[in-house]
This record gives sequence, structure tokens and C-alpha cells, in this order.
Amino acid sequence: MSTFAVTNPATEETLATYPAATDEQIEQALASAQQAYGEWARQTTVAERAALAKRAAELFLERKDELGAIINREMGKPIDQAVGEAEFSAEITAAFAEHAEEWLADEPLDVADGLKTFLRYQGLGVLLGIMPWNYPYYQVARFAVPNLILGNTIILKHASQCPESAAALEQLFLDAGFPEGAYVNVFASHGQVSRIIADDRVQGVSLTGSEAAGARIAEEAGRHLKKCVLELGGADVLLVLDTDDIEQAVEHAVAGRMENTGQACNGSKRIVVADEYYDEFAEQYRAALAALSYEQGDFGPLSSSSATSTLKDQVERAVDGGARVLVGGGPERGNVFPPTVLTDVAPGNPAYSEEFFGPVAQLYRVSSDEEAIELANSSPYGLGSIILCDDRERAERVGDRLDVGMVFIGAAGLEGADVPFGGVKRSGYGRELGRVGMLEFANKKLFRFAD
Repeated sequence: MSTFAVTNPATEETLATYPAATDEQIEQALASAQQAYGEWARQTTVAERAALAKRAAELFLERKDELGAIINREMGKPIDQAVGEAEFSAEITAAFAEHAEEWLADEPLDVADGLKTFLRYQGLGVLLGIMPWNYPYYQVARFAVPNLILGNTIILKHASQCPESAAALEQLFLDAGFPEGAYVNVFASHGQVSRIIADDRVQGVSLTGSEAAGARIAEEAGRHLKKCVLELGGADVLLVLDTDDIEQAVEHAVAGRMENTGQACNGSKRIVVADEYYDEFAEQYRAALAALSYEQGDFGPLSSSSATSTLKDQVERAVDGGARVLVGGGPERGNVFPPTVLTDVAPGNPAYSEEFFGPVAQLYRVSSDEEAIELANSSPYGLGSIILCDDRERAERVGDRLDVGMVFIGAAGLEGADVPFGGVKRSGYGRELGRVGMLEFANKKLFRFAD
């Protein structure tokens, strides 16, 4: 039986199924990727590989409507956001192509003995990417593109509900001119993933997904001494500390929570508001979320019936633990889950330390910056944060004390095609995007010359 299927979450109709990979196909993928590494990646220049990435960026744009329609039916992303994801993937791909020669140039080292010394950045070999369903193109682009340019080759295992987009991506890279084996899609099982990680031809693995999946993959990668990058969950805070514009703060809070129907690892899941603004903010935030409409396309369905069931259970347990529902509260029909806000979430409530992967926000009142920082850092996660504060120096001081990988000051949505992304604590380790992301799977090879 196929384990990879396109099931439209809006209708729960299965539209297509794809057969799982056989062990022979997994071996073929490994052999093909290893051959491409030796015969193509190690014998081409950064400029030549970047030129292929540039063409891939063009194809993302040329095919954006087709690509958007695919993920709209695979995981329910509203069509404008789905097309926007293809466009952002094009930006990421183009940015890596544009900056590759600069970012991968030899780096001279100033050493005490004066000998000519530099670092040269090269590929490691075959890498395994394990990618999630919530951003089927963006997550792949930010992992695969820099590594292909660097000189690695890719075996890509996508989420089981994204087989159509997975196949479309493999074809896109082939059509851009990357050779057979440079980027190989596999419909692999968990057991086959374990065997791929253990294989001596594989030099590293990158996973974007849940905390549980990250722990399992990190254990397997560590057992076989493989480099690992993990981008896991988050319970990001949005801090409203000082503002003359409550309406704009609410707009940022809505955008930060409702991106991708709340199914974003770095969504603003905990809204923390200074006491003097809390009452007005809470009312405007409640009203703004209540005004959003599924029928008008303001948000989509949750990605699956299991995602809906999980989120519904989390909200119910939060209420049983003493939380109060300010707006929303549960699925209306099928996988349509209206925007929901929980208040009065106290330490000890299960919701206090969980990640809600859907349009459910928690709203907190604080009386000082110290209390805001303490609340923010109480989470086991440490991905990103947003600080809304008219005093930018004060915002920076607060951000400096947050246990997170990213601090956005003044607005939601400050991600960029060339801006590093990643977190700390249970949000994982390593970075993607930008030069720092491009070097995660680089052999930082040292050259030294005697006098």
C-alpha cells in the first residue's frame, strides 16, 4: 500500500497515491547521488553550479501558478500564499546563485607565524534532506540550493502528504540543468531513512520537523558520526512593550500568528502585552481574528484530520487546566479551525509549554520588561521573537536577553532570502539561509604554505 498520498484537507478526498520506494530504488538513489558527487559536483566550479541555480530560480517563477495549485490541494495553503511560497523560493534560489562566489571565496587567515593560510569551502558529499509539509517548496529550496552550489548532492525525503510537490521539485532541478543524481527524490519509509543515514556514502542530514522527529534523527546521525542540522518547533513570543499605535501592533500580531493558517514553526504563538496596553490590545486582537473568514480565503483548512484532532485536544486540555477562550475554540467543520485566543494560561497548564501548530494564540499580560523576558524564556523552545517597542534601544536590550535564535524588532515578517534562520534549545541547532547557512555542510578545508 502506498504511504504517500495527496489528500485534499479541505474535502478529505484522496486525489492521488504514489508507491513507496523499494529497497532497490533507495540503493539506486544512493548510487546515483554518489556518482553525481564524484563526476559532476567535484569537477564543476561554483560559478557553473550557481548558473544552474539561477535557472532553477527562473523556473520557480515560470511555474509558480502550477506549483501553488499543487500545495493548495496537498496541504490546504490558500492559493495566494501558495503562489507566494513559490515566489519566495525563487528569491532564495536567486540569492544563493548571486552571492555564491562571494560567500564561498577562499578566506585568508591572519596567523601569528605569517605563513600563507586560508580556508577553502567545498562540499562534503551526499546529504539527506528530510522536509516537512507546511512549506513544501521553501524548506527544500533553503536546504538544497546552497548545498548543490557548494558541491554537495541531495537525496530528498519529503513529507508523506507532499508527493506531488516532491516530484515537481525533482523535475524542476532536472529541467534547470542539474544532472541525474544531483537531486534525487525518494518516497522513503522511516526504516529506509535510517538505512540512508547509516550508509557510508551519506555525509550529513538536515531535518525540518517536530521535536520528536528531530531527536530521533539526531540520535541516528550521531550514532554514525554524521553532521546534522535540525530546525524544529517553536513557541515564539511577540512582545508589545511600548507603542503609540495599538492598531498596527494588532496587525503585526495577527500576521505573525495567521501566516500559513498558523502552521509555521516561527509563528507568533505567545502574545505578551504590557499592562498599560493590554485591555485595548486584547479587544482589538479578538475582533481582528474574529473578522477573518475561511470563505473569503483569509485562512485555509488545517493540513489534515490528525492535525485538527491534535489542536482540538490541546485547546480542550488548556481549558480543563484553567485557560479561558477569548475567541474561537474549536473546529467548525472538517479541518476548518477558526482563529482562537487563549488567556489565563498559567504555569502548570499543559498549554504553557506546548507548541500549538495551528491558528491558536495565547495572550499574556505583563507589568515590566523583566516579567516579559522571564515569560518569554520559560518556554522549552527558542526559535524566534518579535518585539514591538517604539524605543529601539530598549527593544534591543530586551532582545539581547531572550533565549532565541532570532529577534525581529518593529514588525512581523522580517525574514529574508539571504537572512539566516534557526533557533536554540528545543527548536534545534544549525542555521539555514544566508552565508552562515550555506557553510553548514561545507568542508572548511585549511591550506597552509611553508616559506
